[in-house]
Amino acid sequence: MRFLAVIITGLALAAPAAHAFALLNKIGMAKADYFVAQQAYAGWWIVGLLLPLALLIALRGDRTAMLLSVAAAALIALNLIIFMVFTQPANAATENWTVQPENWESLRAQWEYSHAINAAVTLLAFCCATLASIR
Repeated sequence: MRFLAVIITGLALAAPAAHAFALLNKIGMAKADYFVAQQAYAGWWIVGLLLPLALLIALRGDRTAMLLSVAAAALIALNLIIFMVFTQPANAATENWTVQPENWESLRAQWEYSHAINAAVTLLAFCCATLASIR
Protein backbone atom coordinates (compact mmCIF):
# COMPACT_ATOMS: atom_id res chain seq x y z
CA MET A 1 0.00 0.00 0.00
CA ARG A 2 2.82 2.42 0.85
CA PHE A 3 4.58 1.77 -2.42
CA LEU A 4 1.30 2.21 -4.31
CA ALA A 5 0.64 5.55 -2.55
CA VAL A 6 4.07 6.80 -3.64
CA ILE A 7 3.66 5.59 -7.22
CA ILE A 8 0.18 7.09 -7.63
CA THR A 9 1.24 10.41 -6.11
CA GLY A 10 4.33 10.39 -8.33
CA LEU A 11 2.22 9.76 -11.42
CA ALA A 12 -0.11 12.56 -10.35
CA LEU A 13 2.94 14.84 -10.19
CA ALA A 14 3.79 14.25 -13.86
CA ALA A 15 1.15 16.54 -15.38
CA PRO A 16 1.57 19.55 -13.07
CA ALA A 17 5.35 19.26 -13.37
CA ALA A 18 5.09 19.23 -17.17
CA HIS A 19 2.92 22.36 -17.00
CA ALA A 20 5.38 24.08 -14.67
CA PHE A 21 8.36 23.25 -16.88
CA ALA A 22 6.52 24.54 -19.98
CA LEU A 23 5.35 27.78 -18.34
CA LEU A 24 8.33 29.94 -19.28
CA ASN A 25 8.13 28.77 -22.89
CA LYS A 26 4.38 29.28 -23.18
CA ILE A 27 3.57 32.37 -21.12
CA GLY A 28 4.78 34.77 -23.81
CA MET A 29 3.34 32.98 -26.83
CA ALA A 30 1.17 34.83 -29.29
CA LYS A 31 -2.55 34.12 -29.04
CA ALA A 32 -2.81 31.78 -32.03
CA ASP A 33 0.29 29.81 -31.05
CA TYR A 34 -0.84 29.49 -27.44
CA PHE A 35 -4.26 28.12 -28.40
CA VAL A 36 -2.61 25.56 -30.69
CA ALA A 37 -0.14 24.52 -27.96
CA GLN A 38 -2.98 24.09 -25.45
CA GLN A 39 -4.47 21.32 -27.58
CA ALA A 40 -1.56 19.08 -26.53
CA TYR A 41 -3.26 18.79 -23.12
CA ALA A 42 -6.52 17.31 -24.42
CA GLY A 43 -7.37 14.31 -22.25
CA TRP A 44 -4.91 15.13 -19.46
CA TRP A 45 -7.84 15.48 -17.03
CA ILE A 46 -7.56 11.71 -16.55
CA VAL A 47 -4.37 12.25 -14.52
CA GLY A 48 -6.51 14.21 -12.06
CA LEU A 49 -8.36 10.99 -11.26
CA LEU A 50 -5.16 9.71 -9.63
CA LEU A 51 -5.33 12.38 -6.92
CA PRO A 52 -8.42 11.11 -5.07
CA LEU A 53 -7.06 7.56 -5.36
CA ALA A 54 -3.77 8.64 -3.78
CA LEU A 55 -5.77 10.42 -1.07
CA LEU A 56 -7.58 7.20 -0.16
CA ILE A 57 -4.40 5.12 -0.09
CA ALA A 58 -2.44 7.69 1.93
CA LEU A 59 -4.62 7.47 5.05
CA ARG A 60 -3.01 4.72 7.15
CA GLY A 61 0.13 3.73 9.12
CA ASP A 62 1.92 4.46 12.38
CA ARG A 63 1.53 7.90 14.04
CA THR A 64 4.30 9.70 12.12
CA ALA A 65 3.44 7.90 8.90
CA MET A 66 -0.21 8.73 9.53
CA LEU A 67 0.60 12.45 9.99
CA LEU A 68 2.66 12.45 6.82
CA SER A 69 -0.14 10.61 5.02
CA VAL A 70 -2.70 13.14 6.27
CA ALA A 71 -0.40 15.95 5.10
CA ALA A 72 -0.12 14.29 1.67
CA ALA A 73 -3.90 13.87 1.55
CA ALA A 74 -4.45 17.52 2.55
CA LEU A 75 -2.04 18.68 -0.15
CA ILE A 76 -3.82 16.54 -2.73
CA ALA A 77 -7.12 18.07 -1.62
CA LEU A 78 -5.55 21.54 -1.91
CA ASN A 79 -4.43 20.64 -5.45
CA LEU A 80 -8.01 19.79 -6.38
CA ILE A 81 -9.31 23.03 -4.82
CA ILE A 82 -6.76 25.13 -6.73
CA PHE A 83 -7.77 23.35 -9.91
CA MET A 84 -11.49 23.97 -9.35
CA VAL A 85 -11.07 27.62 -8.30
CA PHE A 86 -8.45 28.77 -10.82
CA THR A 87 -7.75 26.26 -13.60
CA GLN A 88 -11.23 24.94 -14.42
CA PRO A 89 -12.78 28.42 -14.81
CA ALA A 90 -10.10 29.25 -17.40
CA ASN A 91 -10.84 25.95 -19.16
CA ALA A 92 -14.56 26.73 -19.12
CA ALA A 93 -14.15 30.33 -20.35
CA THR A 94 -12.10 29.11 -23.31
CA GLU A 95 -14.07 25.90 -23.84
CA ASN A 96 -10.85 23.97 -23.21
CA TRP A 97 -8.82 26.43 -25.24
CA THR A 98 -10.87 26.13 -28.40
CA VAL A 99 -12.52 29.58 -28.06
CA GLN A 100 -10.42 32.78 -27.91
CA PRO A 101 -12.15 35.31 -25.62
CA GLU A 102 -11.00 38.94 -25.27
CA ASN A 103 -9.42 38.29 -21.85
CA TRP A 104 -7.44 35.27 -23.03
CA GLU A 105 -4.14 36.66 -21.65
CA SER A 106 -5.47 36.91 -18.09
CA LEU A 107 -7.00 33.44 -18.47
CA ARG A 108 -3.64 32.15 -19.75
CA ALA A 109 -1.85 33.59 -16.71
CA GLN A 110 -4.49 32.14 -14.38
CA TRP A 111 -4.20 28.72 -16.05
CA GLU A 112 -0.40 28.63 -16.24
CA TYR A 113 0.29 29.90 -12.72
CA SER A 114 -2.37 27.68 -11.13
CA HIS A 115 -0.63 24.70 -12.72
CA ALA A 116 2.77 25.89 -11.49
CA ILE A 117 1.43 26.23 -7.95
CA ASN A 118 -0.18 22.81 -8.22
CA ALA A 119 3.15 21.35 -9.33
CA ALA A 120 4.70 22.58 -6.07
CA VAL A 121 1.72 21.37 -4.02
CA THR A 122 1.82 17.92 -5.67
CA LEU A 123 5.58 17.71 -5.20
CA LEU A 124 5.07 18.33 -1.48
CA ALA A 125 2.36 15.65 -1.42
CA PHE A 126 4.76 13.27 -3.17
CA CYS A 127 7.45 14.05 -0.56
CA CYS A 128 5.02 13.41 2.29
CA ALA A 129 3.81 10.15 0.75
CA THR A 130 7.40 9.04 0.19
CA LEU A 131 8.44 9.89 3.75
CA ALA A 132 5.37 8.08 5.10
CA SER A 133 6.24 5.01 3.07
CA ILE A 134 9.84 4.78 4.30
CA ARG A 135 8.90 5.13 7.98
